[in-house]
Amino acid sequence: MSELASLGATSLRESVGSVYFHADLDTAYRACLWSRLANRIFLTLGDFEVDSADALYSAVKSLPWEEHLLPTATLAIDFQGKVSWLKNSQFGVLRCKDAIVDYFRERCGERPSIDKDRPDLRIHIRLRKGRAMVSLDLSGESLHRRGYRSRGGLAPLKENLASAILLRADWPGMAARGGALIDPMCGSGTLLIEAAWMAMDIAPGLLRRRWGFDQWQGHVPALWARLREEALERRRQGFDRQWPEIRGYDASGSAVATAQENIESAGLKGRVRVSRRELAEFAKPTHTDLPTGLVVCNPPYGERLGDEASLVHLYRYLGNALKDFIGWRAAVITGNPHLGKAMAWHSHQQYRMLNGSIESRLLLFDLRAENQIRHRESEQASGGSSLPLSEGARMFSNRLQKNRKRLEKWLKREQVSCYRLYDADMPEYAVAVDCYGDWLVVAEYAPPASISEEKAEARLREVMAGLPAATGIPPERIVLKQRRRQRGKAQYQREQRSNEMLTVHEGQAKLLVNLKDFLDTGLFLDHRRVRLEIAARANGRSFLNLFCYTGTASVHAALGGAKWTTSVDLSPRYLQWTRENLSLNGMSEARHHTIEADCVEWLKESDKSFDLILLDPPTFSNSKRTDTVLDVQRDQEMLVDEAMRLLNPGGLLIFSNNRRDFKLEDSLRERYRIEDKTDWSLDPDFSRPGKPIHHCFFIYK
Repeated sequence: MSELASLGATSLRESVGSVYFHADLDTAYRACLWSRLANRIFLTLGDFEVDSADALYSAVKSLPWEEHLLPTATLAIDFQGKVSWLKNSQFGVLRCKDAIVDYFRERCGERPSIDKDRPDLRIHIRLRKGRAMVSLDLSGESLHRRGYRSRGGLAPLKENLASAILLRADWPGMAARGGALIDPMCGSGTLLIEAAWMAMDIAPGLLRRRWGFDQWQGHVPALWARLREEALERRRQGFDRQWPEIRGYDASGSAVATAQENIESAGLKGRVRVSRRELAEFAKPTHTDLPTGLVVCNPPYGERLGDEASLVHLYRYLGNALKDFIGWRAAVITGNPHLGKAMAWHSHQQYRMLNGSIESRLLLFDLRAENQIRHRESEQASGGSSLPLSEGARMFSNRLQKNRKRLEKWLKREQVSCYRLYDADMPEYAVAVDCYGDWLVVAEYAPPASISEEKAEARLREVMAGLPAATGIPPERIVLKQRRRQRGKAQYQREQRSNEMLTVHEGQAKLLVNLKDFLDTGLFLDHRRVRLEIAARANGRSFLNLFCYTGTASVHAALGGAKWTTSVDLSPRYLQWTRENLSLNGMSEARHHTIEADCVEWLKESDKSFDLILLDPPTFSNSKRTDTVLDVQRDQEMLVDEAMRLLNPGGLLIFSNNRRDFKLEDSLRERYRIEDKTDWSLDPDFSRPGKPIHHCFFIYK
């Protein structure tokens, strides 16, 4: 209402979804030209009490239509409302159309015709609580259509909603104080353009070429021309003033191209800047002094784009990035308010808004250090056991402490937080113990048939008893992956359904692991060095990750500066996990694609090429979802040849697998230059006597 009052409206009254006001023609024109928030401006022609279709017909026919419409003109009728005596809204349209047509036919022998798309006059009739309000639509098209947007992004924000967001965030006041505006996920640039027009006093209706009042008989062209010239002069004055810093980023190249087109159409070329940038690269500009400003964005929220599980991590990343903007404000509109909680900032104000048909929430943040939400880590229980350890448990505990001391300098130097602490070093204790920060995962190896189940169970109890004493990690943070002697696939089925994801760090990457629900956690620790090497080599290169699992290598490549990455796997669950890992690191699918496909079939059919390829197939696979039966020893030539077909000159194929007795075919060595990097690829936590846990080869054309 304050916007309309500033334009000269009086006697304002708010109703459901509308505002009523009194105005002269000058003010009505100004509302059409200058309102940043309205969808339509209606001129009320009559308000009648009606109780039947005939009464509605008579009421509409009683109006002096020759004052508004030529008998040879075209019209369209919009009808809103339901009552018991009206069959449907279309019947209401017909009765109102008949009333207007009959009015002209009886008086001048001519009648207007119907044009639903581009009428000379659009009549709006609203039926509510026994009354019919008949209005002339002065707007024509909805006022949110400013005229600069040739096409939207994947989920375009309406222009008037963008303005409402900016007004709620006090952008005009901030711009007047010299503040800047940044949209890290700008899409087609709507927020940027509306912010620029708002700050520089540019009328939102200036680009529109057609109005609902153009053919109205009450239209005064001279008055309209004067008001439009006044708006043009205000725009010229705005262009002469100091402009605020307004810029946007988006991971999608096509979105950036669309935004640039829209910015140019809005007359803002050179004034508003956009560039292609992942959220991972979002940071406060350092080239100029920007002590205050507004970070505003319309991120995906599940119902528009993406998947909610992935988006939790995107919102977390956004919230973490905002720590660089202390002293600024932030405004985020989301259709899933609980996603906003993942940002870990206290929101000082929230507003309900409709984004199309989606009920959304605008979250406003005052970015001060005291407004950050710091989650307390739960206090760890004591690692000691109240019961004395058995001799076997003490022996196992001592071995773990010895291993930890051996790895200590390497762990500190390389800043490794996830590693293998023990791997069946003593045959009688056949388990692997992996550290994930302050959690432990114990994976029991299947004991030989000569060992009874009772004896294997007793030794496992000794392992579990010795771990807290050796590591200081309490029992509730120790997860046991126990293999039972079962037939078929039962031993590999999902163990729990906790759905608990833990974030761990490796190099620059943050990665999600699930320690409880599956035998595998989502991170193969023995391939750590390969992943870090990929990160070191990826800058400016295209990367292909075959049999990508949870996409950890793709994350490293993306953080290493890869032009783009492609991750292929047959499992939708692993691809979802991959997308979550990418999102956690501020990466989107605009440059980092996931493809659900049989890797062998995809390899054979693909015509793309890559600079860096990771080929890490399973030892054996016969998935129900494909006819392909894969054996890495038998099929290695086919796999390598097809992968090398996609490798660019000067590129590198990294071929690895976890078959301990794997032998590379001599024929491959004859066709390609191959380096056996197995020993190099095993970090100290996996460098043990005997057959290596995996094999790794660098292959060049």
